[in-house]
Amino acid sequence: MDTGAGGAMAEEQARLVAMARGRGQMVGYRDFVRRQAVSLRLRGYVLNLPSGEEVLVEAEGSRAALEELLLQLQRGPPLAAVQNVGVTWAQAAGQFPDFRVR
Repeated sequence: MDTGAGGAMAEEQARLVAMARGRGQMVGYRDFVRRQAVSLRLRGYVLNLPSGEEVLVEAEGSRAALEELLLQLQRGPPLAAVQNVGVTWAQAAGQFPDFRVR
């Protein structure tokens, strides 16, 4: 078991897959998500889906940081109208080098 440099347990790493529905396109939602994710030291991406009413977010990092990101996804930027956010949790796969807008 890895305890890190200070002997404390390493934080649990997880993966969040979230689908935000509502008015999230053309209101700065993706950039909002990227800024939040970077500030929380998460890796992954945010992507507008062709429907025009859904935004996909896949992020990896500490469970606590992902839960904070989820709260921000539900809130969104000032001009967004988020109706709901569907969530799936999984184990982190370590496949993202940083957080990007796609």
